[in-house]
Amino acid sequence: MRNKENKHLGIEVDPQLHGKLHYIAKYEGRSANGQILYLIRQCIRDFEEKNGEIQLGSGEKK
Repeated sequence: MRNKENKHLGIEVDPQLHGKLHYIAKYEGRSANGQILYLIRQCIRDFEEKNGEIQLGSGEKK
């Protein structure tokens, strides 16, 4: 069941990119959504290792 606290992110991708994402996700044993979340977390982890932890202010949506 979907967590209503989570934010929805819709993106538009070309068919070739979509197909390749699904291929890699299946290879890694993830859904496409799981693969995207994995990549986002990896990007944030890499950024924070170089630049320090991102602190979200009170005005920013968490």
